[in-house]
Order: sequence, then structure tokens, then C-alpha cells
Amino acid sequence: MRILVVNVNTTASMTDGIARAAREAASADTEIIGLTPSFGPESCEGNVESHLAALGVMDAVLGYDGEYDAVIQAGYGEHGREALQELLDVPVVDITEAGATLAMLLGRRYSVVTTLDRTVPLIEDRLLLAGLDRHCASVRSSGMAVLDLEADPDRAVDAIAGEAAEAVDRDRAEVIVLGCGGMADLAEVIVDRCSVPVVDGVAAAVRLAESLVGLGLSTSKVRTFAPARPKRMTGWPFAWGAQEAGAAQDASAATDAGPRSDDAGSAATDRPATADPAVRTHPAAG
Repeated sequence: MRILVVNVNTTASMTDGIARAAREAASADTEIIGLTPSFGPESCEGNVESHLAALGVMDAVLGYDGEYDAVIQAGYGEHGREALQELLDVPVVDITEAGATLAMLLGRRYSVVTTLDRTVPLIEDRLLLAGLDRHCASVRSSGMAVLDLEADPDRAVDAIAGEAAEAVDRDRAEVIVLGCGGMADLAEVIVDRCSVPVVDGVAAAVRLAESLVGLGLSTSKVRTFAPARPKRMTGWPFAWGAQEAGAAQDASAATDAGPRSDDAGSAATDRPATADPAVRTHPAAG
């Protein structure tokens, strides 16, 4: 089984950490491939960045040239999961929903500990949309920016563990969910600091994806996630390439944006490889 784990931001070192955590959670016969979008924000901490990241994630998946059995979107509270489900015929699992779903099996009420306070409403909205909010005691901010999780891991662990303790004591949470893909690499240390079960969304998503593949289940293609009607996609010259009727326009747009274009109209960049050979950066336009 091969699972694509797509980081929602363009920070390759964070993709490495997410992929590493995914491999630790995966079964022995599951191959984890980490993908880093070639365009988008270096971290997602707001609505604009989240919507831009969703495009980068779609492009990275569409541009992957190998076979795969499932896709995991590794961004907590981010947009884009629905689009992937419409695009793909394999199971798509979002770490937000995976973490909350497993937490609800472990206790009556769960709390999410995330990064900055400005991301709290986004997470609340995603849980509401997925119907997972009823058992959510709180969504708490650690005050740590996403990139600070790597830059200062000791302070990050202290801040996250502190908010987790407050969630248990004040909000009556019985389970803690780590509310950022970038926390996956810190999960083991955080678990040791907490008195209740701690769910890492990345690990949860891996196991859920494996289960769906093993059961032969995938997204329903009736109504909501039915394939889109064929039409020209103006200004989308990335992984899909230019459409026949608009090839000249799309190639021109890609050239104007800076990157060079190949014969198919797909833009290419010379983005450096990541440290992890199994973590791929899709060569799409920025």
C-alpha cells in the first residue's frame, strides 16, 4: 500500500517531519510518500494562506507521477479536502477530521491544542462542517507560530503541554488532539507530559487511510463528490497542463508568471530536493 501525505505548506523540513511521523504510525507494508507543494505559503495561519495552500496541495497530488492508494492532507483546519475527494478515486483523509474522530472513541469530550489564536476559528469551522464539534470541549491556542514548532521545539512542547493541562482542568476535556501537522514530530514528547490520551492527527489519518484501503472503501461519487463536468480551466497550467482549446493562453500565462513551460504547457521550476529522498517536491509553477 502506498499513501501520499501532503504537507499544506511549502516548508520542506516540515514535510520531512510529517512523513517521518506517518511512517512511524504506518504498518510495515505501507509506503509513505511525503509531498511538498511547489507554491503557496511557508506556513498556514489564516484564511488567505489556507485557500492558497489548497491549490498547492491539489497541484502536488495531480502532478505526482506514481501510483498510490490513498491521500492524506496534513494541515489542521485547512481547506481543500473536499476538492481532493472530487478529483480522486482513492480515499482522502484530512488530519483534522481523523484526529477528532479517533478522539471521540477515547473519551466523551476532547480539546484541540493548536498554534496561533487566529487559527482557532478555522479549526472550529472545520469541525462544525464535519459534524465533529458536538464533543469538542475547546480549541486552545499555544501561542506558537507554525514555524516556531521547528525553531524552538522545547518551548513548543512546554506551551502545548501547558494548554493541554488547562483543557483537562478547566474545559473538562478527556482527550487531547494535536492541532497542527507540524506537531507530529513532537507528539511522543507531548504524550509523556499529559495525563490523558493524546491523538496526533497525522498518525490517526495514516491508520484510518490504511483501514479504508483494506476494506476496499473510497469516496462516494454520487452528488457531492461526483466528477466535475468537463470544461476549460483558464489559468490553471500546472499539473493538469493546458487544455486543448486554451493551450496558447495557458502557456503564455505560465511564461508571464516567471517559470519556464514545457511542451505540454506545464510550468517547471528548479526547486531543490528535500533531505528525505521519499519526500517529493512537485515541479509545478510558483
